[in-house]
Amino acid sequence: MFRDGKFVLLILAIVAVNLLGGCAINIPIAGRVQPLEEVVVSGEGKDKVLVIDVTGIISDRKRKGPLRLGSRPSMVARIKEELKKAKEDDDIKALVLRINSPGGTVTASDIVYHEVKEFKEERGIKVVACLMGLGTSGGYYVAAAADKIVALPTGITGSIGVILLKINMEGLMEKIGVQDEIIMSGDKKDTILPFHPLSPEKRELLQGIIDNFYQRFVAVVAEARPEADLENRKELTDGRVFAAQQALEFGLVDELGYLEDAIELAKSEAGIEEARVVMYKRPDAYKNNIYSLGDDAPQAAGFIGLELAGFGRALNPDFMYLWVP
Repeated sequence: MFRDGKFVLLILAIVAVNLLGGCAINIPIAGRVQPLEEVVVSGEGKDKVLVIDVTGIISDRKRKGPLRLGSRPSMVARIKEELKKAKEDDDIKALVLRINSPGGTVTASDIVYHEVKEFKEERGIKVVACLMGLGTSGGYYVAAAADKIVALPTGITGSIGVILLKINMEGLMEKIGVQDEIIMSGDKKDTILPFHPLSPEKRELLQGIIDNFYQRFVAVVAEARPEADLENRKELTDGRVFAAQQALEFGLVDELGYLEDAIELAKSEAGIEEARVVMYKRPDAYKNNIYSLGDDAPQAAGFIGLELAGFGRALNPDFMYLWVP
């Protein structure tokens, strides 16, 4: 793996070779993030159905730009930007949330949920969520802001619950002869640090926070999906996931279908027969159909990398609405 400096030099060398060879190339090394622009991906007519992408970990952290140079707005910031742009367009009659996410942080998931609900109420338009391959935990939390939820027949959803990852590295540190020395103002200040196991008292404190976030999650879903009867079906809120057909039977989703079906449902809910399906993109992005990924979508094979699932977050854990398979 190249260090950042060597990597930049390599890219510059490649650019120089191509320029000397007379090749015209366009590599966005770094620079200011360009404003969003609209692209029509299907349909026709004056009215519009906007598709917003919620793919990957729901987070308020900035994303790396192309070639890992520079940065992109976080998913939360990008969705806020898209909704703000949509508020200024009276031709947008419905919104489809294309969700393919295992969830994310409690706060980021809640912000996206709040922003979608606020947009829906301010504009008075219908919102349909389409759960793709994965719409679990925080992904489902966001979907609860929609009027209707469509799930792909092969999708997975559910995982209503909260998780906090805390790694205990005490045994490893003893083996390699490393000791921690912490100076702090109170005996609870180091609760989540990975250098020691949790005491019963500290575990109880963290459990109280998790229970609070969990109750909020359940309340959000109960309000959005009264037909699911969460109060009498405790298995729906114990953290387990469900296949799409099960979710339909339990009332967690309204119907099974594909993204095209979700778009048609959005048009029906909005009372329109014909509409252009539009998405927003950066000038350097390419979108030509309803499955084109968002600018901040993960390019790796898996959603949950080592940074989230392991030692990368050991010193900076967070409360998560997240399914960790």
